[in-house]
This record gives sequence, C-alpha cells and structure tokens, in this order.
Amino acid sequence: MKRILSHVRRAIEDYDMIQEGDRIAVGVSGGKDSLTLLHALKALQRFYPKKFELEAITLSMGFKDVDLSGIQEMCSKIGVNYTIRPTNIAEVIFDIRKEKNPCSLCANLRRGALHNTALELGCNKVALGHHHDDVIETFFLSLFFEGRINCFSPVTYLDRKNIYLIRPMIYTPEKEIKGFARRMNLPVVFNPCPANGHTKRQYMKDLINNLNKENRGLKDRIFGAIQRSEIDGWKVLDA
Repeated sequence: MKRILSHVRRAIEDYDMIQEGDRIAVGVSGGKDSLTLLHALKALQRFYPKKFELEAITLSMGFKDVDLSGIQEMCSKIGVNYTIRPTNIAEVIFDIRKEKNPCSLCANLRRGALHNTALELGCNKVALGHHHDDVIETFFLSLFFEGRINCFSPVTYLDRKNIYLIRPMIYTPEKEIKGFARRMNLPVVFNPCPANGHTKRQYMKDLINNLNKENRGLKDRIFGAIQRSEIDGWKVLDA
C-alpha cells in the first residue's frame, strides 16, 4: 500500500485534486482498480492535511447473478458508506438497442447515473480508478480511432452538474494494482459484460504491452510526453 499511496498522493498534490471539506464519491465498479483506489483514499484520509469525506457507489447494471456482498463487507470493515444504485443499463444496451459496439453508450449511461447518485449523496467530487496504463491506452485510442491527440484530464469540471471528476491513480502502474489486489485478496467482482475482453481498449492494451516489451521504458516516455503536451489539464501545477 505504501507504494500505491505514494503514487496517489503525488498525483493529488501535482494536480490539486482535493480541497478541505471535499465529499468524494468513489465509483466502485467491482474491479481491482476501483477497489484499490477506495483503499488508497481511505488510507490517505487518516493523515492528509486537507480533511475530506468518502462515499462508495456501485451501479448495478442489471446483469444477473452479480454478487456485491464482498464489497459491502469490505466497505463496512474500512468504514466507508456504500451505496448500490440499481439501473437497467444492460437491458437498454443489449436487449433494447442490441448494440454491436456497446462501450461508448454504456460509458455515457454509467457516467450520468454515477454523477447523479454522487450529487444525491451530497458529494462535490467523483474519484475514478483510471491508472497509468489507462492514460496511455486512452491517448492511443483517440489517436488511432478518432484521428486526434486527446486524453482524459487528471481533473475535470462538469459545469452542467457542478461536480469535479478526479483520477488519483494516474501515476500508478496497473501491475502494482494487480499485486495489491492479490495480496489483499480484494473482493473483485467478475465482469459479466458480453463485450469484456473483446474491446478496442483490450486491443490497445495488448499492442502497447507488446511494444513496451520490445522498447523498455516506452510507457513512461509516452506518459511524460502527454504531461509535456498541450492537452488540456495535463500540465503539472507549479512545474
């Protein structure tokens, strides 16, 4: 946890993600990333000079036989209020719309539901579990499939909702998250989505990992290039 916490604190301070009195909703999908983020923020909460509150939110997508009891138990153990918000997103995408490429619509619907739930709980910020590898993959997904140089920002303000999105794990490599999840035996929930493992993101993940094996340090160099770029929100504060 010390290493992950070091990455998280540095990202928070580099991009001024947390202010005194913030009420932060952590979007908990049930995967290793969001569960690790929740643990990291809870650990940070104990000693960080700016006091903040935490809420954990899971959107129930409507898939059958998804067991969230392990996450409920974990949240109770670490002392974080846990809200499960039922949705019919899976039905809309796969049964009604019958989407062949469901990821974009799914992401939009999940974002809206998550932000609304966070606001209902009195939160002014939503923390997402995007990590170091996600940054690089998103950059190349935009370049390959949209023909533009773009990436999500470490901090994003949504003026229509009056809420901030923060991504405290942007410095944390995925391999460290995997190791933490394994050591802590986190209650990771299997993703039942039919598109899981067959997405453009998975293609990009595999491509970048292969390139990194052939060119050691490539991921770090790409990440550094993103930080030095003119992409909105990526300039380190006071750098």
